[in-house]
Amino acid sequence: MEFTVGALLEGKVKSITKFGAFITLPENRTGMVHISEVANTYVSDIHDHLTEGQDVKVKVIGIDPAGKISLSIKRTQEPERRERRPQQDRRPQQDRRPPRQDSAPKGPQTFEEKLKQFMSDSDSRIAGCRQYEHKTKSRRR
Repeated sequence: MEFTVGALLEGKVKSITKFGAFITLPENRTGMVHISEVANTYVSDIHDHLTEGQDVKVKVIGIDPAGKISLSIKRTQEPERRERRPQQDRRPQQDRRPPRQDSAPKGPQTFEEKLKQFMSDSDSRIAGCRQYEHKTKSRRR
């Protein structure tokens, strides 16, 4: 049997190390599953997921020129479906305010009018940042 990238195989956990697990494959070949390829979640201790002698389904994800076979268990499983949370607004509080009604452009503007509007908005935002910066600096002392 020829091993190719993307092939799904059945194997048995031969040994477990702190960085992964060695899997015995058909034809008495051995491949390794890195700890990052064990599960779809963070794995701090591989022993929580695998035991020696356990039968596992693996996917070949790489074969290097020396013949070492890289395997993955998590790529054989369907990824967990997570509910998407709405994007949080990470802008500073002063930027979350709706634009002032008097600053909203009315009709086409010339370059000078746009520049003046930009400078005005920029100055007010910088003033808000400086005010916040001043408060945080006094707390550090």
